[in-house]
Amino acid sequence: MPLILAAKGNEMNIKKITGNDETKRFLNSLGLVAGEKVKIISELGGNLIINVKDSRVALDKGMASRIIV
Repeated sequence: MPLILAAKGNEMNIKKITGNDETKRFLNSLGLVAGEKVKIISELGGNLIINVKDSRVALDKGMASRIIV
């Protein structure tokens, strides 16, 4: 399921990153790679603040929908 549909507060593993090469490289640079654990901290209007590799990252709903958990 896309990260945008996941429940807040649960730690999940990233299964796959979808999108074009540029999008994949961008998400990879943020530490969002397959196998990494990610946790949703908060959600407002579809936009997410997530915790990945002990860092907080803000994603819009378009980017969050490309992360499959």
